[in-house]
Amino acid sequence: MNLISTDMLFSYWSTPQVEVSIMILMNITGALFLGMIVGYERSFHGRAAGMRTYGLVCMASAAVTVIVGYPQYWFGGLLPLTSTADPTRVIQGVVTGIGFLGAGVIMKEGLNISGLTTAASIWASSAIGILCGAGFYFAAIMLSLISSATMIWGGYIENALPSRHAVSLTLQFLTDSNPNIIEIRALADALGYRLAEGSITITRHNDQEEWHVILIAKTKQQVSITAITAGLQKCTYLSGYQVAYARN
Repeated sequence: MNLISTDMLFSYWSTPQVEVSIMILMNITGALFLGMIVGYERSFHGRAAGMRTYGLVCMASAAVTVIVGYPQYWFGGLLPLTSTADPTRVIQGVVTGIGFLGAGVIMKEGLNISGLTTAASIWASSAIGILCGAGFYFAAIMLSLISSATMIWGGYIENALPSRHAVSLTLQFLTDSNPNIIEIRALADALGYRLAEGSITITRHNDQEEWHVILIAKTKQQVSITAITAGLQKCTYLSGYQVAYARN
């Protein structure tokens, strides 16, 4: 068999092969949409893993799963799979190894986590490579375009939708002050935020208390560090403070 003959090359773009790729495209598009719906709930609550991360992971998972249902079309349909050849084992090893690679780009600094979308895009690229290796070139091309569009414009869609952002506060109180949860909640309310339940950490140094809290915006307003700073400057019982974005 001539491996570079015209007939063999065109077999990868035959009508049945393209029809199967279109079916794969429908599956991965639906998975992207459903994954982004789930991710929006996380994005709404100010979590680092949002619509793009969930959408990419869900779409890539669908891509590497759906091709198992079309074994007769692998490699252009010219190399039928035998009982001794099981590409699904190769897929399992690839996605597992790429998962460890993606974990290496996830960084955490304080309460901020970055790199989740990058890790998800690396995992999606492995699905693109699997589709190419299996001979589903049309589906691989479309998956590449959809993944790129999701990473480029997904952030704009995510920011345009209503969400509640969060900030991390470190409050240092004067020695003679006696802070309590009621005062902290009143302060958060005055700033236009609410106190996240279970987010309080209290430390004490040299008779001076320090509170670490997470505040969540009551509306879809954008986080304004300067506005929060201006509000904290009016607090006469504070000796110092620190404000930072919180996405975890």
